[in-house]
Amino acid sequence: MSIKRLFLQELVSFKEIELEFDPGLVVLTGPSGAGKSLLIQSVLSNFGLANSEAALCEVTLEKPKQVISEAFELGDELVIKSIKKDRMRHYLEGQNISKKSLTQIFANSVNYLSVRDKGGFESATLLMMIDSALKMGDISFKKLLKEYKKRYQNYTQKLSELEKIQEDEKKLLQLIEFTTYEIEKIKSINPKVDEDKELIRIKQQLSKIDKINDAVERANLIFTQEEVVSEVFRLLDKDISYFTDAMNQLRSDFDEAQNLAEELSDINVEEVLDRLEQLSGLKKRYGSIGEALEYLQLKEKELSGYQSIEQDKSLLESFLAIEYAELMILAQRISQARRSQALELEKSLGGSLSELKLPRAKFLFTQESLGNFGIDRIDIVLGRTEVAMLSGGEFNRLRLALMVASIEGKGDDRGIVVLDEIDANVSGDESIAIAAMVSKLSEAYQVFAISHQPHLSAKANQHILVTKSSGVSSAKILDAKERIIEISRIIGGENSNDEALAFARKLRDHHEN
Repeated sequence: MSIKRLFLQELVSFKEIELEFDPGLVVLTGPSGAGKSLLIQSVLSNFGLANSEAALCEVTLEKPKQVISEAFELGDELVIKSIKKDRMRHYLEGQNISKKSLTQIFANSVNYLSVRDKGGFESATLLMMIDSALKMGDISFKKLLKEYKKRYQNYTQKLSELEKIQEDEKKLLQLIEFTTYEIEKIKSINPKVDEDKELIRIKQQLSKIDKINDAVERANLIFTQEEVVSEVFRLLDKDISYFTDAMNQLRSDFDEAQNLAEELSDINVEEVLDRLEQLSGLKKRYGSIGEALEYLQLKEKELSGYQSIEQDKSLLESFLAIEYAELMILAQRISQARRSQALELEKSLGGSLSELKLPRAKFLFTQESLGNFGIDRIDIVLGRTEVAMLSGGEFNRLRLALMVASIEGKGDDRGIVVLDEIDANVSGDESIAIAAMVSKLSEAYQVFAISHQPHLSAKANQHILVTKSSGVSSAKILDAKERIIEISRIIGGENSNDEALAFARKLRDHHEN
């Protein structure tokens, strides 16, 4: 990935600037206060890494392989534009995009190293650097790390499920207890559909059984006159069949009434009334006997579900125990590979740190609880000094050496690095070493560097001079002759002499050869 073009309008002291950049090392020099940092900040703003005051800032770049976005269609060449009116608005390929989204998209492609920034040595960052080096040369490690991360993600998901069940466990027990109570209550009554209607009918019959018995007893007198009536029909030669049928039907009905009376006499009235009261309670609670039975089925299904959750909890606990043990084995294998790679990295860092006038660095591993990166926590010490205790210059030289060590032998396109006065306030030897490190870094990155030192300027693939005249800033890409003049100015000041010019030519000749 590299920036091909920058177009700016109305940036503080800049009216309008258009620059086309080369790959490799691009160095910006010029007097203090000319606007070098303003230009760099505007470039960074289009990647969401800084704020810019430009009315318009447009960056054209070749898309890196590692830049992927589901929300935007990204071609081989991208245009990012920032426009400031009432507020700053960003556009990627003509589509509005938030600053946060820009930062996320280019997080792995644009690196900003400022002398004021003390980041870059966090455990996660160091682990990713070591893992990246291992993945490049060890396919088995790449597979191992991929397997671990996939399984750990599933492990944490299952762990969250178990924690949710455990949080709800007390509530779940209450639900099971209440649901079981409701099921047993309905089952203890064991209602039948329309049973209440039949009991009400029996209750009504019981209430008039005495009257039925009395009426049947008095009505039985009709049979004492049956023979007399039959004699009348015979004397008159009348058809007696309908009378006989009627009397037979009466006997049948009266026998039925007698049988009913006998059956009712065996029924316990109190039991009927109690049963009706139970069914009435169900109807009041659920609406009807049918609805009570439907509710029973629902609660039995719910109870089965709650019991299933209990079973799920047991299965989850078993799975997590087994998976934790297996993840620990994978994490230990990853840790062993990292420790070996860290030793190799310490060796490769040794030469660079020596050139930068720094003591040897050492990676310190400590074991942590199982996490997304395994079980490793990693810190780095320079000599016997912890990173937090390093001076700003030491910190940035160490960070530069680590970046160079991470790309050695790989030479792939890794994106863009922006260095803000990385060689400020250093000695001559340190300046030479920093220039050499940055030059190596530019083999894998397009590097933009603000510099006040001749050695870094001499190694640049492209040299841009930023000046200010009458309150207006300008930027110019220097040709070979102009570069010598500017480097001599850095060496000897505004009134550089022949010695400064000669030294500037020597630096350029040495770099070109």
